[in-house]
Amino acid sequence: MTITSGPVTEVAAAELQRLLDAQRAAQAADPIPDAATRRDRIDRLVAAVLEHSQELAGALEADFGSRPTTTSMEIDILGALQSIAFTREHFEEWMQPTEVPGGLGGVIPTTVQHRPKGVVGVIGPWNFPIVLVFAPAVEALAAGNRVMIKFSDMAPRTGEVFARAVASRMRPEEVVVVGGGLQTATAFSDLRFDHIFFTGSPKVGRLVAAAAGKNLVPVTLELGGKNPAIVAPDADIAGAALRIAGGRMLNNGQVCLSPDYAFVPEASKDAFIDAYKQAILTFFPTFIDNPDVVSIVNDANYARVTGLIDDAKAQGATEIVIVPDEEKDRLPAPDSRRLPPTLLVDVPTDAKVHDEEIFGPVLVLHTYANVDDAIGYAAAGEHPLSSYWYGGDTDDFRRFVLNTTSGAVSRNDFALAYSNDEAPFGGAGMSGSGAYHGKAGFDTFSHHRPIAQSDLPDALIPNLVPPITAERVAGVEAMAVGATAAAVARIKAREG
Repeated sequence: MTITSGPVTEVAAAELQRLLDAQRAAQAADPIPDAATRRDRIDRLVAAVLEHSQELAGALEADFGSRPTTTSMEIDILGALQSIAFTREHFEEWMQPTEVPGGLGGVIPTTVQHRPKGVVGVIGPWNFPIVLVFAPAVEALAAGNRVMIKFSDMAPRTGEVFARAVASRMRPEEVVVVGGGLQTATAFSDLRFDHIFFTGSPKVGRLVAAAAGKNLVPVTLELGGKNPAIVAPDADIAGAALRIAGGRMLNNGQVCLSPDYAFVPEASKDAFIDAYKQAILTFFPTFIDNPDVVSIVNDANYARVTGLIDDAKAQGATEIVIVPDEEKDRLPAPDSRRLPPTLLVDVPTDAKVHDEEIFGPVLVLHTYANVDDAIGYAAAGEHPLSSYWYGGDTDDFRRFVLNTTSGAVSRNDFALAYSNDEAPFGGAGMSGSGAYHGKAGFDTFSHHRPIAQSDLPDALIPNLVPPITAERVAGVEAMAVGATAAAVARIKAREG
């Protein structure tokens, strides 16, 4: 199938507002959809994507230039199904009001209602453009919302197919997909949604958060970062190298969870390099014409990543390109945007590769004499989306978990925390805010409203307004004295 795409067509701000108004009006007519309605919407959205799966995979290959259909099916199309099944199984339970202990010593019965926020805007990235809008959209539907999706303009063919697929099963007042470029994205971010969910870079995330802030729209930011991989003194070097290489080379490194740099013991440097090279060549025995290779998505990103390599080399770093010898003079290949697997060793501290997420098939390798130096390095940087530890569940590992902050930690494999729908997934600081997956996603897209009731014969509020009697003054003073004494006593008790 040949898929063509012309220039990106912007969507006018007035049209975006019309779509939002239509969804808001539909939500007002059914503000808390029942479980059957929510399940029907989820099932229709899933069917829409699956019925167009082959066309979507073809569009993804056209947008990237080279991307195996199997990769697109495994991750972008089928990759969300397990999480969706989990949400579909449990959301009715999550919908139910939650009883909490009564207020004022139990005399005010209180329940928490989990109601939809209303209309959710989902802004997706280009690296996995389907699954990273598909999965949050399902969780928003499970919470009872309507959804508007802004598809990445860097995958325009896929966006066209995805919009058509969604429209084949979903009414626009339920879920609607828009394309467009920067102009559309800016207008989309300016809309007064009830929640915005953004996946992408910290640079763009700042802009989305600033635009949403003008309207006081809550935002979930799923970003990235400089993800560390520390190979512990007790680690199996070959096993760690294999797993780090796999995490680095998934989607040719264009993954927000990929390790950006690795620390290995000084004595294991050469062994790690040899094992890493062997792992890469096992994955890609050839590269230049290998149909399993994913291209860098566009010329701008190709130039950005090659620029990081060139800057590091200019400052004295050693570049190790890991392809068969007969291909080394043919790579990198700008015309096909085939950037080969690369190790950067002995990289100076001022190199630009330390300052931004690589998002390509490049790993920076550091060594350490003391593992605490590696832990300290990871702790000193901006908080990454994921941190990796290769080695045993030792005191070193527990010190690493204690002293570093990241969205998640995985030990001895890639993205383990991401795959567990019982756990929230999200970043920290520069790698994001908020979380989704399973109940965390349901909670993100819900407003948790306490409903407190009183059947007491006497009202409470008169006790807080004038006249302020002598008895009230004495009561407040006595309460303050008693509370202060209790706080000081607790401190003294701990001090012995």
